[in-house]
Amino acid sequence: MRRVALLCMGLAVGAASAAEAQLTMQMSNGWTFTFGGNVNAFLVYDKENDGTTATPGGVVGNSDQGASRIRTGLLPAFAVFDAKGKEGNTDLGVHFGFAPQIQCGAAAGVVFHDCFGAQIDMRQVYMTVGGAWGQILAGRELGLFGRQNILTDQTLFGIGATGGQFSGGTTLGRIGFGYIYPQFKAQMTFSTPAGRPFQLSIGLFDPASNPPYNTIELPRVEAEGVWSSGNTKFWVGGLVQNNGTGGVADEKATSWGGSGGVRFGSPSFSLTASGYYGKGLGTTLLYTLANGTAGTGSGGGDLRKSYGGIGQVTFTPANSKLTVAGSWGISLLQNADDELDFKTKNWLASGGIYYQATKSLKAVGEFNYAVTSDDVDTNEDNKSFAPAVGLMLFF
Repeated sequence: MRRVALLCMGLAVGAASAAEAQLTMQMSNGWTFTFGGNVNAFLVYDKENDGTTATPGGVVGNSDQGASRIRTGLLPAFAVFDAKGKEGNTDLGVHFGFAPQIQCGAAAGVVFHDCFGAQIDMRQVYMTVGGAWGQILAGRELGLFGRQNILTDQTLFGIGATGGQFSGGTTLGRIGFGYIYPQFKAQMTFSTPAGRPFQLSIGLFDPASNPPYNTIELPRVEAEGVWSSGNTKFWVGGLVQNNGTGGVADEKATSWGGSGGVRFGSPSFSLTASGYYGKGLGTTLLYTLANGTAGTGSGGGDLRKSYGGIGQVTFTPANSKLTVAGSWGISLLQNADDELDFKTKNWLASGGIYYQATKSLKAVGEFNYAVTSDDVDTNEDNKSFAPAVGLMLFF
């Protein structure tokens, strides 16, 4: 099992400089046990205007109010346990990742005042079997489609879009504002050997209902290819899933999508661009609002189009602990063939200052401006301005 930082959605911290697990124990049977993780907390002020945009897939609210929260950012706290060993020529491993948030829950426009419990998300539980031929991962882990798009996003170390003033979970970051969330999903994935310039991963995933197409006869297929050399990285990915409505008619629809991106630069400067396109994928969360109305008789005639992308720049002066980053991204959801025309646009401009105070402690200041709009000229856009400051401790 390849060595990665044991936190940040399993893989994300591996995309930046972060501390490795600090507790490592060698077991008498030859196996190694490690523990690592992070805790983060952000003070966030979110001010929404009183916009009039109401469109499918719109993310930004219009409360015309400001709200202050102390909450987890896009990255939840993580407690990650790994055990790995070698038996003959076979590398074996198991991985468990718990991901709680620090704030109270919320629902129906209120923040709960009785915080007697915390949301603990069991995001990761998987085994790995590998060798010189590659690796098989079986269990629950981050999906492949669009994975690199989120792992290269600066808002992993901040908040990005808040997801609403009363959210009880993590913030959205740029989820729904430049990519669709890959989600942590049950899978059986094969990857070619790590440590080479090119790595290919392809997996079978637990299929999802895609209303009104709710039959799940076959698993979803997701794939990703990544080429890396120095500070340059290219990636492409895709998914395909077939669902049906069941019953006598059993109308079928195949959702599909492609994603990709490039990152290049130097240790002090980088440019990143990524994007995605698909039909029947939905927006923000995979297979949410993915289709229009059923019953067209044309199979997949009611699939909605989803597309978007991100442009990002980062700069770290030589011999400095300070990184400055700025980015802009947009996600669009467009009507199906059998619907009235609409086009929902969610875009986010984000700027951040990230200071590596110590090897393990990062201080963050971030400024975010999020907008939901449509193509109706008489509607005023929904807008949110959300500055934040916070601390992230990786151990």
